[in-house]
Amino acid sequence: MDVLVVNAGSSSLKLSVLGEDGEVLAQHHVERWDGASELDLRLPPVDAVGHRVVHGGSRFTAPVVITPVVRREIAALTELAPLHQPRALAGIDAALALLPDVPHVACFDTAFHRTLPAAAATYPLPGRWRARWDLRRYGFHGLSHAYASRRAAELAGLPGARVVSCHLGAGCSLAAVRDGRSVDTTMGFTPLAGLPMATRSGDLDPGLLLRLLDHLGAEDLADGLAHRSGLVGLSGHADMRDVHAAIAAGSADARLALEVFTHRLRQGIAAMAASLGGLDLLVFTGGIGEHDPEVRARVLDGLAFLGLRLDRDRNDAARGDARVTADASPVPAWVVEAREDVEIAAGTRRALDEVAVL
Repeated sequence: MDVLVVNAGSSSLKLSVLGEDGEVLAQHHVERWDGASELDLRLPPVDAVGHRVVHGGSRFTAPVVITPVVRREIAALTELAPLHQPRALAGIDAALALLPDVPHVACFDTAFHRTLPAAAATYPLPGRWRARWDLRRYGFHGLSHAYASRRAAELAGLPGARVVSCHLGAGCSLAAVRDGRSVDTTMGFTPLAGLPMATRSGDLDPGLLLRLLDHLGAEDLADGLAHRSGLVGLSGHADMRDVHAAIAAGSADARLALEVFTHRLRQGIAAMAASLGGLDLLVFTGGIGEHDPEVRARVLDGLAFLGLRLDRDRNDAARGDARVTADASPVPAWVVEAREDVEIAAGTRRALDEVAVL
């Protein structure tokens, strides 16, 4: 079964056709996509379409065939992921218009974290609030964490490993994975929580937010936390490559941004290892995780107490899937190329197989 994978980003649209073995048969990337439902593309014939959807809420814990009812339920979750859900819906509509005669399947980033134990998923809030508004830790980047943790365990020859997966890009999150199942993660009720990101704040003291509401409207505060915080708030640069360039030019603000980012990253990895009761394997993926050896070096140098021993030559030379720790390192660390498309295609085939059985 050949599957067209649709990944609608905040400003772009990535399309890939994958064969049964994960081979990419065709690709098309719309760099600046305005969400238009009409796409003039030349793609090979496909048997199904798989869509990345960021938020599945409590309703969607596995890939699901898209029907008008399912689309409405996905749209109803927009308030939980207002930056991401509308783009996914636009991608669904565009692909349905382009390929109306094949099945379409939604694959959810939150679904991988459905296995979080209650202790990790539950917020210490009044039970009435939690029940009324379905307040819990959902977690995100699940498609990426699922693939990266599994692929790294295969490469390292460590089936059933306790893995901390680091998805580091414009959005950043960590996942604690034991035997292929998510047991903890840094993002929470929304994708705003956890690590500092390109423009998102990550975790903050709720008292600080209450204080800011004395001076800012809720809309201005929400915009500032999502679009004007993180790396850009600290340094003026949202792209880590620009942060490094600014450091080289002598910017103290950029240096602080890098130090805050790597400090919180080390702190988060140690916390994920604690949730696992130990660490067998660390994996980096995403734009920063795959392509920034300095960030990886800063992180690994600060985590020697967990058994990680950096190999600087390997780290500097890492391209694609590659080990970046020394052979003698008690805990290996790997870089794994992000392949959400593989996970989406597999989820699409699985959902359609289940429908066929029914």
